[in-house]
Amino acid sequence: MVKAPMESFILAMAEEFRTLAPELLATPKSSAYRIYRDTRFSSDKTPYKTQVAAVFPPRGLGKHEGACLYVHIAPDEVFVGGGLYMPARPDLQAVREHLAENHRRLRARIRTRAFRDSFGELGGAQLSRVPRGFPSEHPAADLLRHKQFLASKQFEPGLAMTPEFQPEVVRTFTALLPMVRFLNEPILERRAKSLQELSPGS
Repeated sequence: MVKAPMESFILAMAEEFRTLAPELLATPKSSAYRIYRDTRFSSDKTPYKTQVAAVFPPRGLGKHEGACLYVHIAPDEVFVGGGLYMPARPDLQAVREHLAENHRRLRARIRTRAFRDSFGELGGAQLSRVPRGFPSEHPAADLLRHKQFLASKQFEPGLAMTPEFQPEVVRTFTALLPMVRFLNEPILERRAKSLQELSPGS
């Protein structure tokens, strides 16, 4: 009852991404989350989740790797957003090194009117101080403290049942894509170098 509509939405986003973000994956297999709950360690044995969600990761990375776009639909909320949620330590280090040299580029992306109107400001968990290896007075100190780089926008739950849902998701994703692409630059570059080092004859 909820799986089929989400799969239809994912396929519709695949068409949108042909021009909007061809570097992102949108397939039922790569994007949809399971509707079944993991009840092994929970006192609540209810078999199904009360929400459906989809993630759109970059090509060449796993479902939970790199900066992604994300949609979450529940009876009491709908939110659309994305970013870098739980990066592996080497990926986070690569992003921080990238930020140290290119922080003005990220600031330009999160200060656009489209970004501020949709998300307000950059969110996500942060360290209390600048991570080791970077000077405390670095001009990107506030960004370097981030362990996550996230942005999301909440909507009334009824939006998901209207024709405006997909256009609103596309508008929100469009505002977020410049940040997502910036964050993926060093991660994809690091993965490409790793693969090159592992390939025969390199």
